[in-house]
Amino acid sequence: MDSNFYHLPVLLEEVLTGLDIKPKGVYIDGTCGGAGHSREIAKRLSGGTLLGIDRDPDAVRAASERLAPYGFRVARGNYSDIRYIARENGIEAADGILLDLGVSSHQLDTEERGFSYHGNAPLDMRMSQEGQTAADLVNTLAESELARILFEYGEEKFSRRIAGEIVRRRAEKLIETTGELAEIVGASVPAKFKRDKNPCRKTFQALRIAVNCEFEHLDRGLDEAFELLKPGGRLCVITFHSIEDRIVKQRFASFCKGCICPPDFPQCVCGKTPRGRLVNRKPAEASPEEQEKNPRSRSAKLRVIEKL
Repeated sequence: MDSNFYHLPVLLEEVLTGLDIKPKGVYIDGTCGGAGHSREIAKRLSGGTLLGIDRDPDAVRAASERLAPYGFRVARGNYSDIRYIARENGIEAADGILLDLGVSSHQLDTEERGFSYHGNAPLDMRMSQEGQTAADLVNTLAESELARILFEYGEEKFSRRIAGEIVRRRAEKLIETTGELAEIVGASVPAKFKRDKNPCRKTFQALRIAVNCEFEHLDRGLDEAFELLKPGGRLCVITFHSIEDRIVKQRFASFCKGCICPPDFPQCVCGKTPRGRLVNRKPAEASPEEQEKNPRSRSAKLRVIEKL
């Protein structure tokens, strides 16, 4: 299992540049996966510290194996608890933190994990392999709540039709596999919308986000990671869809905002000064060469902020 866990590191050169690695610095990869990014960070350290974190036990085993030759360890946990996990591992502040918010290639391609709509496996989707599964959600949530999740997290315009069909079908038989859900989505989406892209993509994305509470963890994790940075330290975040990217963009903007007094005040009384500066005004995106080699990099965006 461990040796099979792989994760093609997206935007690798851009991440290494963004982190501005110092050989004796302290770095944390909050979403370690198969240690694709971590191993390259480790190679650039001499006398420095690197801590990997991941919620997936498969990832922790594989990354631990790959980082062991460099003398670095991987902790199991969620990056939204990054300050607590860092402290538990003797780190009070970091020079650089990476959060790669994508699902790993291994998670997508291991059919029995239930992330993919291409096979027919148990409808699972849990990154941590603990807690509620996607099957639990589709079989128990109210139709209105299912429609909300599909619309808000997947930007699915046929959310109500899909939710209605899920509720109708589950009354006849529990929906237990990815194949069953994919068939339901296919039956709910008009034919002309199936030509360009697989109609299941948005529904599966939305359920994965809901199962793993991804936006709640991101909301907290961004604040925690920024607090953990030393002055001059950098936070790099890779997103893979527009909602995630919007959350990161807005949070980074709030870290960079100074005075919040009403515009008609003659002088500042709030005393608020910017806490960060954007390293790149526009997010970095994968080159055509990288997109060709790794199609999953097509939607990736990297934003970098430096703490002042």
